[in-house]
Amino acid sequence: MPHIDREQVAATLEAERSTMLNQLRELGADASGDLTGEVDFGAAFADAGAATAERTETMGIVETLKTRIDEVDAALIKLADGTFGICSSCGNEIEPDRLMHRPTSIRCVSCKAEGR
Repeated sequence: MPHIDREQVAATLEAERSTMLNQLRELGADASGDLTGEVDFGAAFADAGAATAERTETMGIVETLKTRIDEVDAALIKLADGTFGICSSCGNEIEPDRLMHRPTSIRCVSCKAEGR
């Protein structure tokens, strides 16, 4: 595999993970993506529709963040066990440029383009 600065990739992933965990907390969710009840969506009957819409939007953002955290965690595990940079579809090496720009990539460009 062409040289990838694994320490730099790990630092980038850890920083991204920390940022996303902070975003979850700001949205009133814990690391598992569950709402903690610290955010008030409004209890007034007249605002019920707005509160529901806001809660739905927040839950969508929380779900996206949780998915991204899971991807970062998977990449960190791959770094630790030596499988980082191996395409999960074909077993070939993932291009270093792809990994540097998107270290959570699990497929090479060819497999991603082919939908494998």
